[in-house]
Amino acid sequence: MLVCSERINLFHSVYPSTAVPRVWRAPGRVNLIGEHTDYNLGLVLPMAIDLACFVATAPSPSGVLCVHSIQLGEGAEWRVEDIPSATPQGKWSDRVVGIARELALRGVPIAGQNLLIDSEVPLGGGLSSSAALGVALGLALGGPAPGGSHAALELARLAWTVENDFVGVPCGIMDQFISANGQEGAAILLDCRTLACRTVKLPEDVAVVTVNSMIKRELSHSAYRTRVEECACAARELGIASLRDADQQGFDSLSSLNETLRKRARHVITENARVRAFADAAERGDLPEMGRLVTESHGSLRDDYEVSCPELDFLVDAALASPGVFGARMMGGGFGGSTVNLVRWDAVDRFRSELSSEYRRFREITPDIHVCVASAGASQVIP
Repeated sequence: MLVCSERINLFHSVYPSTAVPRVWRAPGRVNLIGEHTDYNLGLVLPMAIDLACFVATAPSPSGVLCVHSIQLGEGAEWRVEDIPSATPQGKWSDRVVGIARELALRGVPIAGQNLLIDSEVPLGGGLSSSAALGVALGLALGGPAPGGSHAALELARLAWTVENDFVGVPCGIMDQFISANGQEGAAILLDCRTLACRTVKLPEDVAVVTVNSMIKRELSHSAYRTRVEECACAARELGIASLRDADQQGFDSLSSLNETLRKRARHVITENARVRAFADAAERGDLPEMGRLVTESHGSLRDDYEVSCPELDFLVDAALASPGVFGARMMGGGFGGSTVNLVRWDAVDRFRSELSSEYRRFREITPDIHVCVASAGASQVIP
């Protein structure tokens, strides 16, 4: 992890002879429970983590918006006057020009700038690198600055709007919300319909550990869109606005759906109930119940939502066989990415060692394992 002076030096190595940059950060996230419920306007329980995306920026007299990504080793640029009419190109840089375009359309002046992106959040690891980037860019390009819940919410909405309407990913607002609104030392229970939220402190004797399968399949993009469409179709056939409302009706009405839609709806209904139960268990320090709910969530994602894969199932099964693990599940869109695991602190080292060895035997891949620290939301690092 780079310190501030190193990040400034990195900026000047890409953009020599420029002013000292301002630097903004926005964290990635772990979703403890509540998967694929956000775009169904349901309940989620994410926490911001200690891996973040950093965006450094300094003025440029060129009248051009320039960006360079350290991780990708690629850059892009746009003339400032062209930004309001920009269209997506299907590239990573769409998020950059998308944020600039949305701000320009909202009346925020976009001047010539040099941007440097340096992210600690692994790409494709299920820790929401895209939301961290969008939120950090929103700050760097003049969006609502930190300083209260309203500004943080508007920042999240800005990044979410661009992700949906410009980049074209039909996601819920969870990832952008937690990146902008994260709380140090706690998760946040978020109602994705009303955006009402409350902090949930986790028991001190449990570690939240992510295991990156190092697998990323293109199927995840098409299957994600398919699941969004299937849930919308199920809601229409049930005569409700969203599957969020199905929990009021119970399971009886699901018999009218075909098998696929019934399974998708059943996952959303049961997952919303698990989020509530998990938050209650966390607040009373009931680690076995928290673990049971997390593991049950994986079974639902695997069997009813059908978004798991052999690598994720293996990692979950191997974790559950390791001493000191309360629960484990896949996390994120699916078909790759990471698992989230609730592990007793004194068992973390053994868990890391055993799971790495088991996965290498299974796939000849060393997983990336990270012990997550609940962290604050987006902020300015260097004024």
